[in-house]
Amino acid sequence: MLASTTSLPPQLDLASIQFRERERERRDRNREMSCCVGCCASLTCGLCSTVASGISQRSARIAYCGIFGISLIVSWILREFAAPLLEKIPWINASETHTTEWYQMEAVLRISLGNFLFFVILALVMIGVKDQNDTRDSWHHGGWTVKFVIWVLLTLVMFFMPNVVITIYGTLSKFGAGLFLLVQVIILLDATHSWNDAWVAKDEQKWYYALLAVSVTCYIAAFTITGILFIWFNPSGYDCGLNVFFLVMTMILALAFGVIALHPAVNGSLLPASVISVYCAYVCYTGLSCEPRNYVCNGLHNKSGVSTSTLVLGMVTTVLSVLYSALRAGSSTTFLSPPSSPKSAEKKPLLESEELEEGKEGKKEKEPRPVSYSYTFFHLIFALASMYSAMLLSGWTSSSESSDLIDVGWTSVWVRICTEWVTALLYVWTLVAPLIIQDREFY
Repeated sequence: MLASTTSLPPQLDLASIQFRERERERRDRNREMSCCVGCCASLTCGLCSTVASGISQRSARIAYCGIFGISLIVSWILREFAAPLLEKIPWINASETHTTEWYQMEAVLRISLGNFLFFVILALVMIGVKDQNDTRDSWHHGGWTVKFVIWVLLTLVMFFMPNVVITIYGTLSKFGAGLFLLVQVIILLDATHSWNDAWVAKDEQKWYYALLAVSVTCYIAAFTITGILFIWFNPSGYDCGLNVFFLVMTMILALAFGVIALHPAVNGSLLPASVISVYCAYVCYTGLSCEPRNYVCNGLHNKSGVSTSTLVLGMVTTVLSVLYSALRAGSSTTFLSPPSSPKSAEKKPLLESEELEEGKEGKKEKEPRPVSYSYTFFHLIFALASMYSAMLLSGWTSSSESSDLIDVGWTSVWVRICTEWVTALLYVWTLVAPLIIQDREFY
């Protein structure tokens, strides 16, 4: 026994040494892991800082588009999956009569309201910013971490609002969405006239041929689309007088655009008329495709229903349209001027701003540098776009259609058709206004 006890200490010492070595290796590995994590965190922070810095200097508008795009994705996800969660929130589930469609609509409107308030706050803060030396100019282009946190908080707070607030917002969103569609139309008119003026200003024969070729192509496309719509939305054996009326009106408007534009008293151009004709045909198609799927005159729904790919394509088109409108309107310096007015090309502040940004030194660096677009108007466009996207995802706050469908129902149909007619009226007004109000300078 004595010998055995005297032989234990060397074994214990060996085990102790091995244990200490393993502990030392473990601490070294932990130290290396901590170092790697720290390096990754440092690199991530540096990358985020670099991205934020790059955004603040070059692509602020794209970053705002990114925030808006994220809000659309979140709205769609909550629309599809958040209804069971909203049913468990007591201040939202205040009645047992609410349907699944109602909860889906609530989720969309609450996200939209948070987005709307975010851009409205920015629009109010940016009122009166005319100079890049203004402190608020840096707020517009920087502080993205703070902005994103504010956007997330506003979105979360909206889910604590009472239902009556969301109901009021849903009603107001219908008017805001209509105003956004009107802005979209005016932007389109401005773009078509600018396109025509740019090619005419080149004063070369090849550009006149190009104008003619594009105009003829657009008119062929407009009448081809209308013809296809007659096949899809006027099936034989059914009385589809309303659809036929919409389509015939579209063809009459296309012909009227060309006749009025080429009238000697108007002295207009065929290119804007043809582009507006194609746009009206497209809007007519979107309106007819929004008809309820159980409506016998809707050939698309009657044959195969609304597929997921069709819904995704429609949403992608809507998103691109919204983003283009925001970027185009935010950059426009003559939004409320007549689209054909050449004054838009004579705005000196934008040219002076470009000259200053190209690196003039000395005294001119201290001179005021005008902003290249209206920050307030830019954010207001996104606020209206938030209302418009909410109306699309909620079916214009109508729960009469299936919750699987996006932007389907008679409300959507009439919104589209009225948009087409308003587009036509505004375009014709830009042609005849100089003849009617001769004491006002339009050119």
